[in-house]
Amino acid sequence: MTGNKLQVNDSPVVAWSFFTKHALVLLYVAENPEIRLSEIARSVELTERRVHGILTDLIESGYVIRAKKGRRNRYEVRNQLPIPDFVDRVRAVGDFLSVLDGDGGPSRGFTYFTRGDESSPVE
Repeated sequence: MTGNKLQVNDSPVVAWSFFTKHALVLLYVAENPEIRLSEIARSVELTERRVHGILTDLIESGYVIRAKKGRRNRYEVRNQLPIPDFVDRVRAVGDFLSVLDGDGGPSRGFTYFTRGDESSPVE
């Protein structure tokens, strides 16, 4: 390991992430709406308590809807909402998820929102 980089097959692998833990939890929930907290916790290397806190943040801010399905929870990601803290123009959550999921990505175009008017997308 050299500095923050680990060399694997001539490709540097860094010891940090582009994504916050909130983004990672959002990705797991979007991919599997009936996923258990314990599964997310193992995948993102957090405690179940921390994952619960992150999901609560996402639910309280309106990015995720939680519904009971029997004894389990089912989650729905609200794809049309803007990503917070995006510089200058804001992209919708669904655009972020589609790029990472490979179902259309940039070729289908992004939905942008102008600062201060997140309710009106600009194509």
